Amino acid sequence: MNGVRFPDNRPLDVVSIGRLCMDLNANEIHRPMEDTLTFTKYLGGSPANITVALARLGLQTGFIGRIASDAFGRFIRRYLEQLGVDTSSVVNDRPGSMTGLAFTEIKSPTDCSILMYRDNVADLNLEPADVKEEQIASAKVLVVSGTALAASPSREAVFTAISYARKHGTTIIYDIDYRPYTWASRDEVRVYCSLAAGQADVILGGKEEFSLLDVDTEAEFDEEAVASRWLGNRASLVVIKRGGDGSVAYAADGTMYPGRTFPAQVVKTFGAGDSFAGAFIYGLLQGWDISRCQDYGAAAANIVVSSHSCSDAMPTRSQIEDVLRSHGALTE
Repeated sequence: MNGVRFPDNRPLDVVSIGRLCMDLNANEIHRPMEDTLTFTKYLGGSPANITVALARLGLQTGFIGRIASDAFGRFIRRYLEQLGVDTSSVVNDRPGSMTGLAFTEIKSPTDCSILMYRDNVADLNLEPADVKEEQIASAKVLVVSGTALAASPSREAVFTAISYARKHGTTIIYDIDYRPYTWASRDEVRVYCSLAAGQADVILGGKEEFSLLDVDTEAEFDEEAVASRWLGNRASLVVIKRGGDGSVAYAADGTMYPGRTFPAQVVKTFGAGDSFAGAFIYGLLQGWDISRCQDYGAAAANIVVSSHSCSDAMPTRSQIEDVLRSHGALTE
């Protein structure tokens, strides 16, 4: 019903690859970082958040990544395992590397920022040998995060995973997930993110992220042209996230699906994209039509932006359906 094909009869629904880190969210909201005294720690990283979202929705998930041999690394592994995520490909990195940290500032519901510590992080030390062909062959979907393409050897590990997915018919969903603090140059972003996008069956990203893949840096953003470019490669679905304005999805048959948003008591803006992606992917795997997938994603985002955390707030199906029901948008 949605034009995306998935292989049948595989024990894993989704395996993700990329960034595992820690979010340290300010407890004293509505004040700047320099005046914030305490933070609460949560599992962080876009592909980690998406995987948590899918696990909470009842799917069988796995993760490929590296964690530091420290207390934060132990926290990450335990958190994933408690959710039932397969961590057999989550590798303890060599001594000396660090867990990536993201300190968040929540000055207002619309004025939020993130201070990242990404030097010598374990997740970018992921190696091709860490990627198990049999794990990817056993999954319906491989979720790839663009952050993991920012440096070697993580970059090569991601393309190894993509090659295994292509070999075994595993559907590739690519979240551009651009974070400027890791990349050396815009040219690198364009080259490596475009290579990954060219192999993907489904591509998700914001307007700014899709613009980074364009050679013409001065061109005005044209959604239809961007979607047409990637649908002309391998992709059967391109989803452009518009932040507070929802999303728009373009299918291979040329149909455009505008998404909607649901009013929320916003605490912070970050985490919305990951929650949307998790619930949207869940819907695709259920075979739902694209509009219903978008509604599920929008309702999940509604819940997460209304919460202090990202990973801990990823909702269950009943929570999503409560939001949809309250807005008269529940499709049985």
